[in-house]
Amino acid sequence: MKCTEVVYARGHRNIRATHRTTLEITTDSDLTPRGDCIVGVSANKSAATLSAGFKECLQQDNALLIMVLKAGGLQDFVVATTSSKLLLTDPRKIIIRKSSYIEPATIGIYANKSAGDIRRDLVEVLKDPQTTLTVYLRVVSFDEIAPIDPSSRGVFDNKL
Repeated sequence: MKCTEVVYARGHRNIRATHRTTLEITTDSDLTPRGDCIVGVSANKSAATLSAGFKECLQQDNALLIMVLKAGGLQDFVVATTSSKLLLTDPRKIIIRKSSYIEPATIGIYANKSAGDIRRDLVEVLKDPQTTLTVYLRVVSFDEIAPIDPSSRGVFDNKL
């Protein structure tokens, strides 16, 4: 099963990233100031067009979704929970939520961050339409995470 995916998007002059509960990346090329959860436009993938293997990974009840956002030499991350209830059918959007609400664009729930929690210097970079946003997505099953060994320096086994 392929549990990694990379999504490419662009910045936009109207990116505000102030929403308190969601973070969105859209395939739409335009953005109004009302889209305060959006951090990237003109994305090359949506929830519907993620690979079948990655969707299978997302539709587990015992895994975490790790999203790394990189642009302009800066990065930030979001961690969310996956769910067997995810629909993954939206043809335009990818959304991560702090809540448990699921609709066709939702790829992660109970997230530790929303758009409003993303580093403000990264958000400033994303206001430039020439900026490329690279979004790395990785699903890690709870079965892949080894118990913490107090004598080691890490918490992950060699499978990662």
